[in-house]
Amino acid sequence: MGVQAPPRLLELASQSLLQDEALAIAALEELPVELFPPLFTAAFAGRHTHTVKAMVQAWPFACLPLGALMKDHQPHLETFQAALDGLDLLLAQEVRPRRWKLQVLDLRRNAHQDFWTSWSGIKASVCSLLEPEPAQPMQKMHRVEAQAGLKPARAPVEVLVDLCLKEDTLDETISYLLKKAKQRRSLLNLRCQKLRIFTIPVESIRRILKLMQLDSIQDLEVNCTWNLATLASFLPHLGWMGNLRRLLLSHIHVLPRTAPIQEEHCVAQLTAQFLNLPHLQELYLDSISFLKGRLHPCLKTPLETLWITNCQISESDLRYLSQCPSVGLLKHLCLSGLNLTNLSLEPLQVLIERTSATLQDLDLDECGIMDSQFSALLPSLSRCSQLTTFSFCGNHISMAVLESLLDHTVGLSKLSLVLYPAPLESYEDVRGTLHLGLLAQLHARLKRLLCASGRASTVWFKANPCPHCGDQIVYSTEPILCPCYMPT
Repeated sequence: MGVQAPPRLLELASQSLLQDEALAIAALEELPVELFPPLFTAAFAGRHTHTVKAMVQAWPFACLPLGALMKDHQPHLETFQAALDGLDLLLAQEVRPRRWKLQVLDLRRNAHQDFWTSWSGIKASVCSLLEPEPAQPMQKMHRVEAQAGLKPARAPVEVLVDLCLKEDTLDETISYLLKKAKQRRSLLNLRCQKLRIFTIPVESIRRILKLMQLDSIQDLEVNCTWNLATLASFLPHLGWMGNLRRLLLSHIHVLPRTAPIQEEHCVAQLTAQFLNLPHLQELYLDSISFLKGRLHPCLKTPLETLWITNCQISESDLRYLSQCPSVGLLKHLCLSGLNLTNLSLEPLQVLIERTSATLQDLDLDECGIMDSQFSALLPSLSRCSQLTTFSFCGNHISMAVLESLLDHTVGLSKLSLVLYPAPLESYEDVRGTLHLGLLAQLHARLKRLLCASGRASTVWFKANPCPHCGDQIVYSTEPILCPCYMPT
């Protein structure tokens, strides 16, 4: 076992001071600013709620990155509440001494990671937003401010947080934060860069969104099983998220007896809100039941990432995609789970060719693509000079076409990962029962061809789901089998 480093003098001093909370709070008046971070760390970790509350009110930096501290020290509810209570008392004051600089309470756990270690002497650099005033006792600063007077305290404080809303009940810390945001609505600006919405009543979502600065949201995921009416009640809020860069909508369905006019009205609303998202760069549409024939109104801004998965689309949708100005510079394209068996893939061929100078990742898994369709795509694929990853598992492809793929992609120097479907020749019957011996032979043959072309990379075969249990079988260096293929 390694020898544990002894506590540093600064840590021992903080622990000693916190043994008497009244003394620690009184000492804040004369405490040099560089001692605030280590003392606050010790107070927060030790659950010294009164000290935490007082230190928030006297915080001498523009930003308090509490989220980074909560990541390292599992937050105690009462300690977190004490920090928010300190902020609440600060906001309640009519005037605020100049030495109180707090403007931002950052609750994001992945922001300002080096702040607390920097002030512990472990690292040297710190974000400029958190730069302290030149080190001097608080008493000296107090005299300077007494001469300069006080400044109004009514400037709002920003609270930065990433939220995940799920189930009927919210996390207690989030509930307490929302309570404070409601009480101090004009003085506390709740800003959320990343928002994840799961199974939670839409009425609760709307109440929470009313407390937030919606233009602060840059990354939104809606992972709910909603019908059109529920989506329609949410859409007005989407239109206020003008700085949104990433949007995921998943599992939106149409009820069986929905009137066509109601369906068209909701689609028109969605289209209108997309026009209010000028900065959108990543769009993910998964399991959207009303998308077929209506894709063209949704894409208005230049995108880097487009995922349309597990939806029904028409040939006119594919044709629109191939001509749409928004997708000309795509880096990531995923059309997994679209049934393309009976569609002409000429528009997809045009789309791949249009994006050949920028496309890095292409996913055509589970599209039901046949040999003739896939062969038509190969000339366009051969021009994708930036392609690094290509996956097309779950399609009906023969070994001859896989070999043709190798010939067409031999010049793609950046292509490092290809996920292949198990060739048609490796199945014993139409039900999809694998012949493991044939699969091993075909895998070895493809591996030899890759090595011969100078690309000795791993070959990944992914078979269709087992007809007996539904599990997937993967073959790389050795097969990863479902129980049905295990010896008894």
